Amino acid sequence: MSAEPIHILTVCTGNICRSPAAERLLAAGLGDAANVSSAGTAALPGHPMDAAMVSLVEAAGASADGFAARQLTPAMVQSADLILALTAAHRGQAVRLAPAVVRRSFTVLEFARIVGSQAFPALTVDSRPDRLREMVQQAAPRRMLGADGVTDDDVPDPFRRGPEVFASSFAMIRDAVDVIVGAVR
Repeated sequence: MSAEPIHILTVCTGNICRSPAAERLLAAGLGDAANVSSAGTAALPGHPMDAAMVSLVEAAGASADGFAARQLTPAMVQSADLILALTAAHRGQAVRLAPAVVRRSFTVLEFARIVGSQAFPALTVDSRPDRLREMVQQAAPRRMLGADGVTDDDVPDPFRRGPEVFASSFAMIRDAVDVIVGAVR
């Protein structure tokens, strides 16, 4: 394996609310173990992160500085070592752009549930980038195991909705990121 940082791509619709929050929280939590970026399936290219999400991200200790939305492209999908979508539909759209990524693409809630499971195998490598790579390899075959009864791995879109929806969506993202970062450590 390689100690080079893993490339994680987070994906939502407009790339101004959910995927930027996931991007910035993952980047803060994983540090130099990962290069984290985000994009949207119907992005508002160049737009900053939604102000309501900026407040939540910064209150959690991550930076929203310099963010600009990007449109998802096949090259972005292909270059990612791990794709974390905010809904199953976003994951499907990423996989349609580059079908070979199917085994390294998950919703963020699904990935957190898999790697946070008691049944997830112990990681065998020491470097954090390599631990992330091993997590991706171990997670793919466990996607359908366990039939845990979860039928909805989507983080609701808070765009143009009230502060309570932003807070709820952010909490789901933050909790999933906490599980992923904890599993890497």
